[in-house]
Amino acid sequence: MDWAYKTHLLFTLYMLGLIWFVQVVHYPLMGKVGASSFIDYERAHTRFTSWVTAPPMLIELGSGLFLLFQHTDSWLWWVNAAGLLGLWGSTFFIQVPLHNALSQAFDPKNHARLVRTNWIRTIIWSLRALLLLSWV
Repeated sequence: MDWAYKTHLLFTLYMLGLIWFVQVVHYPLMGKVGASSFIDYERAHTRFTSWVTAPPMLIELGSGLFLLFQHTDSWLWWVNAAGLLGLWGSTFFIQVPLHNALSQAFDPKNHARLVRTNWIRTIIWSLRALLLLSWV
């Protein structure tokens, strides 16, 4: 295994663990914060979560694209890149707008939509991790 693959696998597995925690524990518990404290909570959540998600996601993206450009004839890296595109698309076109709306006011429908649509990312990270591990 080369350094790029190890780096990519490491950050994918890191994000896999994080997304399962967020999906099963963190997002569901957001609904228990209470309306009076929710806006402050959501804004702090967004600010602090960026520190543990943005750098790993960027490293994962960069290493994944590097591997794709190194192995353009391999279906694995094309499927992996499609998964990365799905993750980033879901993040910026679904989850970020929902977080933006929730940072203005707690809405049970937006909260439920956040929990439900986050399964997109949870499933993609899970499938990508299995795919990458199958190459070990």
